[in-house]
Amino acid sequence: MSHTQTIDHSMVTTALELPGYRIVKNLGITRGIIVRSRSIVGTFGAGLQTIFGGNISLFTNLCEETRRDAFELMLQHASELGANAVVSARYDATEIMQGVTEVLAYGTAVIVEPSI
Repeated sequence: MSHTQTIDHSMVTTALELPGYRIVKNLGITRGIIVRSRSIVGTFGAGLQTIFGGNISLFTNLCEETRRDAFELMLQHASELGANAVVSARYDATEIMQGVTEVLAYGTAVIVEPSI
């Protein structure tokens, strides 16, 4: 079953339930995986930022973009499973090798209906 529409962000929660809805079907685990590496230029620029301390915006932006992409892939996968919501959403990150990180967004794909 393939869906071109993805799940609205308001239908995703880290909780076990989605307030105002009841789960009518559990479709199993949904996930989105992104593997990213730091560029030489980005690493050099971030190295310069460390000299001054504070937020290293180049890495913050890379991390935010990577998590967003993994999240969107998770929603796409859940939609392909036939879900209209995701509960128990989580992130995980693993450094595969120096400078290369896998970011995984995962949760439980479910079909929900409004509570009465």
